Amino acid sequence: MNLKQQVGIEAAKLVKSGMTVGLGTGSTVYYLVEELGRLAREEGLDFVATSTSTRTRQQGEKLGLTVVDIDDAPPIDLTIDGADEVDPHFNGIKGGGAAHLFEKIVAINSKRNVWIVDESKLVEQLGAFPLPVEVVKFGSQRLFDHLKAYDLRPIFREDESGQKLLTDDGNYIIDLHLERIENPVELASWLSHQVGVVEHGLFLDIADTVIVGGKSGLKVLEKK
Repeated sequence: MNLKQQVGIEAAKLVKSGMTVGLGTGSTVYYLVEELGRLAREEGLDFVATSTSTRTRQQGEKLGLTVVDIDDAPPIDLTIDGADEVDPHFNGIKGGGAAHLFEKIVAINSKRNVWIVDESKLVEQLGAFPLPVEVVKFGSQRLFDHLKAYDLRPIFREDESGQKLLTDDGNYIIDLHLERIENPVELASWLSHQVGVVEHGLFLDIADTVIVGGKSGLKVLEKK
């Protein structure tokens, strides 16, 4: 069993019957959803899910889970999602799976947020993982040039065919190859004020718990 599978199975234990649960996106969440499907099928776990991406929704529905749109969901008790980087202050970068807009909408509407990661995602300082910025198509090259002028090292994300990748909401993603983010709060605020930016992948002061899979076993980190 790999580390991602271990933390996915562990996180599934947090889901109880009667809950409304936000399901994240990514390779670690895949194992979470598979385990929730097994628990629903074999042990009668009964909960309502809302999804952060088309692929997670399709996976859940294929397993027989009840997956509803966020606007139709009861109050969300718990959201479980992955992260691409997590620093000691529980700030993170998300969006490697191009779903950070929907992930953030679900997260801020949740009573509790749990991130599931393997130990390689724990960092002292954010930035080595490229920071995703979702942008509208109209004027995207102008915005790209604006980000470049600020030396933020932007690159349009492409799909497997070499075309600009489209998110589930029909937008583009510009990845910022920053290497180090000295002040995440300042950068998040600045990006949020740039016209054409839909959402960025800095998740600040959102996670309550981080479940970490490592060679020496699982660790559950709680925000102080």
